[in-house]
Amino acid sequence: MSSKKSPSSPSSAAGGNRSVIVADDCLPSTSGYSCSSKKLSSSSSSSSQESSKSSIITNVDKVSTPVEPTPSKWISLNVGGKVFTTTLSTLLNKEPGSMLARMFAQEDAMCPSDKDSQGAYLIDRSSQYFEPILNYLRHGQLIFDGHLSPEGILEEAKFFGIEGLIPQLESLVQQQQAANMEDLPLTRRDVISALIKTSHMTELRFQGVNLAGADLRKLDLRHINFKYACLQRCNLSLANLNYCCLERADLSFANLEGAQLLSVKGLCANMEGANLQGCNFEDPSGVRSNLEGVNLKGACLENSNMAGVNLRVANLRNANLKNCNLRAAVLAGADLERCNLSGSDLQEANLRGANFKDAQLELMLTPLHMSQAIR
Repeated sequence: MSSKKSPSSPSSAAGGNRSVIVADDCLPSTSGYSCSSKKLSSSSSSSSQESSKSSIITNVDKVSTPVEPTPSKWISLNVGGKVFTTTLSTLLNKEPGSMLARMFAQEDAMCPSDKDSQGAYLIDRSSQYFEPILNYLRHGQLIFDGHLSPEGILEEAKFFGIEGLIPQLESLVQQQQAANMEDLPLTRRDVISALIKTSHMTELRFQGVNLAGADLRKLDLRHINFKYACLQRCNLSLANLNYCCLERADLSFANLEGAQLLSVKGLCANMEGANLQGCNFEDPSGVRSNLEGVNLKGACLENSNMAGVNLRVANLRNANLKNCNLRAAVLAGADLERCNLSGSDLQEANLRGANFKDAQLELMLTPLHMSQAIR
């Protein structure tokens, strides 16, 4: 029998290619034997094996390395019912030792509080005093509205451990306490001490001084300057105020019952609602007390001796001037609407331009003349 060799390819004859021809199946055919072949490349096989190994190693590394959850950048705090939204860096950076920083620090963190329905951390403190503290953590400046008390902010700073803010707040509290001490009204003891230390030849001034509510009854206060002083609700009953200056002083709702007020200067003073019952304004020497433009609205001057007093353009609405001695008093342009003048003596009083609308004029000792009152 004769056998046929399979023809070799031209590329194999050249000997430059590393690929080989492998005979798979030789099947008989009409033209002889037909063989199918596969071309295998050693280089491509080795590279595919290396890539598969590297992919397996990479996948193993991914599975074995745990992924740490990153904290949220934004945090919501529900303080006293008000929600504040801030960043984690704001709570951690400025005051790292504070309670807020330790609540959200990753290492050695405190256990955060419960959350509300919206996911905000609940803190049972005052929201209005917490807001300045949060702003301080944001920009490093203490800024708060005037209606807020520094003491309240100080307590919150101590609670949250904001150490950098505590000295500043303590200084503000001390300044405010010192200012409040200066604004406190003088007492009876203070006034008596000033009277004892001052010579009777020296003018004593309480100008612009706060004496609100002071008990000054029966004191000798002659020639004292009370200009612009605050004497609200002050007890000056039976006090001697002769020749005092009460110009623009505030004597609203003060008690001056039975006080001596000879030749006082009370220009534009505020005596609304004051009790001047039984006071004496008449100076035997003829010097008039000057109460021009005074506010005596609703004041009680019943049975007072006001002869010759200057009450020009004064406000006497609803005032009680019953049985007053107003002889030769100047009431020109005064507002006497709904004023009670029953039984008062207005002889020779100047009433030109005065307003007597709905005033009570029963039992007048002397009749009013048209030359006295124009309207």
